[in-house]
Amino acid sequence: MQNKLKTPLSNVQQELLKLFAADVPDHHLEELKLEMSKFLLKKTREEADKAWEEKSLSDERIINY
Repeated sequence: MQNKLKTPLSNVQQELLKLFAADVPDHHLEELKLEMSKFLLKKTREEADKAWEEKSLSDERIINY
């Protein structure tokens, strides 16, 4: 009988599992976590900037809302 997960792993989870199988030293893991955080922050800012432009927002418009 095959053990199936109720929720399949995302592509990110699958890649991280491959990485963890390599037994990364703790100091490399900390660096990796920092880089992943930077990457996610960059993508979030890009999406926020895109929404800001699409909605023609401005500081003044936000303040006066």
